[in-house]
Amino acid sequence: MTAHMFHPTVLREYDIRGIVGKTLSEADAYAVGRGFGTLVRRNGGRSVCTGYDGRVSSPALEAALVEGLKACGLRVLRIGLGPTPMLYFSVYHNDADGGVMLTGSHNPPDYNGFKMMIGKKPFFGEQILHLGRIAAAADYESGSGSAEDAPVFDAYIDRLLRDWTGGTLNAAWDTGNGAAGPVVEALTKRIGGRQVVINAEVDGTFPNHHPDPTDPETLHQLRAATLDNGLDLGLGFDGDGDRIGALDGKGNIIWGDQLLALLARDVLRDVPGATIVADVKSSQVLFDDVANHGGKPLMWRTGHSLIKQKMAETGAPLAGEMSGHIFFAHKWYGFDDAIYAAVRLLGAIAASGKTLDELRASLPSMMNTPELRFPCAEDRKFAVPGEIRARLAGSGDDVNDIDGVRVTNSDGWWLLRASNTQDVLVARCESATGEGLARLKEQLVAQLRQSGIMPPDSL
Repeated sequence: MTAHMFHPTVLREYDIRGIVGKTLSEADAYAVGRGFGTLVRRNGGRSVCTGYDGRVSSPALEAALVEGLKACGLRVLRIGLGPTPMLYFSVYHNDADGGVMLTGSHNPPDYNGFKMMIGKKPFFGEQILHLGRIAAAADYESGSGSAEDAPVFDAYIDRLLRDWTGGTLNAAWDTGNGAAGPVVEALTKRIGGRQVVINAEVDGTFPNHHPDPTDPETLHQLRAATLDNGLDLGLGFDGDGDRIGALDGKGNIIWGDQLLALLARDVLRDVPGATIVADVKSSQVLFDDVANHGGKPLMWRTGHSLIKQKMAETGAPLAGEMSGHIFFAHKWYGFDDAIYAAVRLLGAIAASGKTLDELRASLPSMMNTPELRFPCAEDRKFAVPGEIRARLAGSGDDVNDIDGVRVTNSDGWWLLRASNTQDVLVARCESATGEGLARLKEQLVAQLRQSGIMPPDSL
């Protein structure tokens, strides 16, 4: 058995990801199979589901992955092409011992990578680093495994529809030529109303626009389809179908934290007093709205694996991130699934008796910055928020250190945190007034400069 060293940039906090032909190869995919398969075997497991997205490189990488898993003595259930949440679903549907999705998510076409779960839990952080150490030492389990096709497409559609309560709402759906296209096409044929699906053909070159519905620049076609057809709302999906974006019937963006607030109202009617988890980048409006509707808002660290873990710890029925990851444990499995979130959103709108425009208007309007990302050296990106926390101790401001530093005062709040996947700092500010927002920006800029960091021009 040959030791394998991954490129130092590909083992990330939440997944394994790289540029095909530069930092990621079929040899890496085989090594992921051997390393992950070894951990599954040592965890007492015998079977793993695999799937892949629509990128040009995905079929060959998935094939190499399967060979690595088989070499560990595992039974591999191959679900084929589809969105990441369909792979997660397959692990539950088949009661498998783990799952690996070959996907580049919302990244450019030349990227690809692996999202994993072991048992029914997320696989991330130290576990990914441990996989790397196993490969570097060639410390593999060995055996004679098998692989078989195990499609779950129809079962997944049926399960999505089990919770359909959306009535006859009319919607535009833009899957951005990503892996969610065939699922959305099949789903919309069965839910009634007027459903307009665009960019449904799976094409790993993403010829129409980049598959990231949280970027306003990718929403032009969805907005046109919504407005031109006089539809109630528009729904957008990323490349592997685990992040959702939405527009109301007037073409206004409904941001991830606003979506979560509206979904939380619906869940709290069924589960009064429940905990709702949201990441630290989310608006204070969300946390206040959850409390106002009888829920227990819980702010937590950014990252889909971290959120899933916190949901399991707290028994929360619903969680979400500003980035459009929405996690339902209420009637669902606790993983992030944008297609299921769309089903539940349509149901929540129908149950409210209001339009999405009206629901959005029921949330207080705030002034805020977008998510600001700017360079910071790897050896400084975690230190800088810590320095700021220390300087603000005793300042009278509320300083939250759950993930970086989130500072709240009479003007609103600002956030500075380190990205877990890049050499950057991430900032965001929010206030009820323009004057307050300006003061928050000034405070953040002053703190950055005291730590020797050049603030971005947008601040």
